[in-house]
Amino acid sequence: MAGHGESQSESADESGEDLPRKKFSGKKLVLFVVLPLVLLLVAGAGLYFSGILNKKEEKPVEAPKPEEKESAIPIFYDVPEMLINLNTTGRRPTFLKIVISLQIAREIDRPELDRIMPRIIDNFQVYLRELRLEDLRGSAGMYRLREELLTRVVAAAQPVRIKDVLFKEMLIQ
Repeated sequence: MAGHGESQSESADESGEDLPRKKFSGKKLVLFVVLPLVLLLVAGAGLYFSGILNKKEEKPVEAPKPEEKESAIPIFYDVPEMLINLNTTGRRPTFLKIVISLQIAREIDRPELDRIMPRIIDNFQVYLRELRLEDLRGSAGMYRLREELLTRVVAAAQPVRIKDVLFKEMLIQ
């Protein structure tokens, strides 16, 4: 009879009726359904945030307009003459008279530079007033001064591109 019962269950399997369906256990459900979904979501988020799936149409880089191109000929902008009282420890004050010229990248930046010149002069004066006479001695002192002024003017003149700071006149008295 055992053989006979097996043939009935086999015939029931083929017809798809009479057999109870097996349910997924909690572990199997997590392993085969939830875990792959979570992995797909994490992978998709990683691709999106890395920019691979973020397909915004990128505008082609346009060549600058002729008036916006950097000039091959140097363009200079004269900063007004400054007279600064240097930081000294003695009773006698020491003055620095300095005339600076800025090399700019484009001629069209000149009006913007006119507009922000008070900020540039302020940055220069605040820095120069803290200098001591020893800070200006020798070519190393001049180089440091040029680099500091260039750093300050680049920060103050954004978005105007300043290429260099040139000393036209420098007198310590």
